[in-house]
Amino acid sequence: MILFLASRPVTAPPVRPAAPVRSTRRVPPVRPARRVRPPGFRFPAPYRRLFSVPGTRAFTAANLLARLPMGMLSVSAVLMIAATRGSYALAGAVTATGLAATALVGPLTARLIDRHGQARIAVPASVFAVLGSLSLLLCIHCHAPTWTLFASYAATATTPNTGGMSRARWAHLFRDDPAARHTANSFEQAADELCFMLGPVLATFLCTALFPEAGTLVAAACFLTGVLLFAAQRRTEPPVTARTPGRPGSRARSRTPLRLPGLPPLLLTFLATGAIFGSLEVVTVAFADAHGARSAAGAMLALQAAGSCAAGLLYGLLPPTTGPAHHLRRFRRCVGAMAALMLLPLLAARTGSLTALTCALLLAGMATAPTMVTGMGLIQSRTPAARLNEGMTLSVTALLAGIATGSAAGGYAVDYAVPAAAAALACVLALLTTRPPR
Repeated sequence: MILFLASRPVTAPPVRPAAPVRSTRRVPPVRPARRVRPPGFRFPAPYRRLFSVPGTRAFTAANLLARLPMGMLSVSAVLMIAATRGSYALAGAVTATGLAATALVGPLTARLIDRHGQARIAVPASVFAVLGSLSLLLCIHCHAPTWTLFASYAATATTPNTGGMSRARWAHLFRDDPAARHTANSFEQAADELCFMLGPVLATFLCTALFPEAGTLVAAACFLTGVLLFAAQRRTEPPVTARTPGRPGSRARSRTPLRLPGLPPLLLTFLATGAIFGSLEVVTVAFADAHGARSAAGAMLALQAAGSCAAGLLYGLLPPTTGPAHHLRRFRRCVGAMAALMLLPLLAARTGSLTALTCALLLAGMATAPTMVTGMGLIQSRTPAARLNEGMTLSVTALLAGIATGSAAGGYAVDYAVPAAAAALACVLALLTTRPPR
């Protein structure tokens, strides 16, 4: 019996699972590992903060599409008129007429935008300006009399200041956040430089590779589409301020920005800064042509704009000014740095080297954007919110007048001493810009 029992296989009893032991320690849930992005993949925090606000990406993209033709229209008109009429003098006279008309009509258009809203005024004004461009194209194509070219291009003066409208939206969205406004102004200035860097290159390619009218057609289509998309973004549009005659401060809001304290010297500084831009462009083209490299002039000016664009983005990462006095001191320092760096092209041109001149233009351009950003910030701080578009359009008008004056002076002298002298004049005028009374 014992042997029989020993020969049987012994089976172990089934093992029951132990009761779970409850612990008072709380175990955090397991989360999937976050994907590590390579360095430099994301925008810096100040710019991410701007575009995290709902609606900012939409109106910025539409405004960039509307702003790109600003660097295309005049170049396209010059190439189109010169190719069909065989006269650069006539092309220059037509574009100068349009520039003068814009200087007169632009502030009036901006005043209407301030009073009635961006979408209500910018759309019909843009349609009228596009009709002027198309009229110029038809007059060229149908060999119309010369005076029709001047009349058609003068009709484009109703073009609204798209950059000013975008800056007005940033100022409204971040009206209580000076740091965000400073970053937004830096971004807008970099966008201006980018559009004026790519616009002439695109216009030249379209007019030479396709047909002379291609640049004007593409610029008009992009401009009108961009303005329509921009005006459709109503939730970020600044509200129209009602004008009440008996309200305290209504007289200050109804006063033209030209009569505001401290603004006329600032506009004169913008005038001198525009003279730097206009003379620098003409003198650079003439210098490259004299050295047998006229085709390289576009690349040299593009590098100058690229330096300004990069400096504008970097300037937006700096902390903003802490008060009006600090803001004014920073503006004077920026203008002084611009005046000092404008001596570099003058010295490089004396060497006769295109490489040295290109490097000098790149460095000189890096002081332009900080000056413009700080100057635009001063205009915003000294202009009532109800007249903000008009104030910024007046600064653009001063720039355009300065560009026209600088182009004429640069074409007459053909020397880099002209932009250097304009920068020195801007520095003197900046010292005259006083702090406005509270």
